[in-house]
Amino acid sequence: MSHAYQGPGRAPMFATEAMCATSHPAGARAAMDTLARGGNAVDAAVAGAVVLGICEPAMTGLGGDVFALIHDAATGESRGLNGSGRAPAALHAGDLRAQGMSAVSPDSVYSVTVPGAVDAFDRLVGEAGKLDLATVLAPAIHYAEAGVPVHRRTAIDGATFETRLKGAARRHFLKDGRSHREGEVYAAPAQAEALRLIARDGASAFYDGPIMEDMLATLRAEGGLHTAEDFAATQASPVTPIRRAYRGHDLVELPPNGQGATALLITALLERFDIGALDPNGATRIHLEAEATRLAYAARNRFVGDPGQGALDLDGMLSDAAIDEMAARIDPKRAGTVVQPRAEALHKDTIYITVVDRDGLCVSLIYSIFWPYGSGFASERFGIPLHNRGAGFTLEEGHVNELAGGKRPLHTLLPGLLERPGDYAMPFGVMGGPYQATGHAHFVSNLVDFGMDIQAAIDAPRSFFDIATGKLDLESTIDDAVAADLADMGHAVTRAPIGMGGAQAIRRDVATGLLTGGSDPRKDGLALGA
Repeated sequence: MSHAYQGPGRAPMFATEAMCATSHPAGARAAMDTLARGGNAVDAAVAGAVVLGICEPAMTGLGGDVFALIHDAATGESRGLNGSGRAPAALHAGDLRAQGMSAVSPDSVYSVTVPGAVDAFDRLVGEAGKLDLATVLAPAIHYAEAGVPVHRRTAIDGATFETRLKGAARRHFLKDGRSHREGEVYAAPAQAEALRLIARDGASAFYDGPIMEDMLATLRAEGGLHTAEDFAATQASPVTPIRRAYRGHDLVELPPNGQGATALLITALLERFDIGALDPNGATRIHLEAEATRLAYAARNRFVGDPGQGALDLDGMLSDAAIDEMAARIDPKRAGTVVQPRAEALHKDTIYITVVDRDGLCVSLIYSIFWPYGSGFASERFGIPLHNRGAGFTLEEGHVNELAGGKRPLHTLLPGLLERPGDYAMPFGVMGGPYQATGHAHFVSNLVDFGMDIQAAIDAPRSFFDIATGKLDLESTIDDAVAADLADMGHAVTRAPIGMGGAQAIRRDVATGLLTGGSDPRKDGLALGA
């Protein structure tokens, strides 16, 4: 038993029929209500996710991207959907290099790739759901019109990042020129109008007609090269998940342009060490995770990008030979020295939702506008926040992740699934920008190596080695003595100003159908079951 009911914390949530776990109570409520209306886990996950765009507007919104991983307990099969958008066809790295740029600024119009989320939602509901899109979007329309009281984490994020908003975005997201305070009601009537159009006409309402024209006018006014044809060409893509065993448990991720392969590599490196024999919050465990992160993110920055029409060769980072070679470079007692440019602009913001229904359909879905409030731009009429995923491109000539028209950038988003076929399936996600891949490995190791329950594995202290700065960031719950030991090992230790990301998970046991859920106290959400 991991929690003795002394001090803060919560126990895992149990249910027998269905469950949702996400970062805001209104999102979980919307998901469960959608199930009660006859929807399945796909309908519920989409309903909850769109509500979260109203409840956590700095984290996500209709102008963002989506990745989804779906596991069907009836067949044992897993499938994925890549709902990430592409760079405008006319935008190329060479043109930006010619202007003297060395990176895509996350505050510039060049960072705005065409949003892929709405097409992904429409496809998910239409191809795998049971309800019509209008029914699925009804909760979000309600919250956008009536408003929702601002929860504490949302208020903190708003106050911290309100200066990123510019132009029409300040009118749509602020109250009297300032961010909404805790308990104040935030409403988005303009987005409610857009959602009604999407509910009536589907994704075409977003990628053609007045919503598209509104976004396009904003982008063109800022010097963007986006066209109506770029929006019309946007389609989410079915993808086949990739997987690798970790001590008898299969970690399932989505392939590039996401960074799921990075999570697989970190766990593969950790498997070379007897992690379970260590103190889970001790210096040696944190050090080994940091070194695995150092090597895995360096490999990611070399090998991961949009494969286009072909398949990306990941042998350089996931073959046994490559893993053995990297693991041999880890000194269990001394920090490495490799520091490399980051392949994407640093951020720690997104939302995650997981739903499991009574038929064992498991959905793992992650939805983001990248940086807080995305690019800082929002469309004039409908207030659609425009993400800045294009800041994930590199301008390095010849790189697999080099910016090019019609190409998708390297994405930090990765919905996860952990399973042991015939025993259990567990959709899960860990928010936190680049931390996500390390977060997946840390969560899986907590479960597998230390036998933690879901909630304890989520609650446990976190650390993250940033390959760009060479610094090891520690949450405040990690002892000062451990921080001192890590410094003695050669790490440049810093303290995180706020908890790292967030996480949710639901485990479905095959034999009994029992659902066990957990939700991160670093966010304001919960696991809710029936």
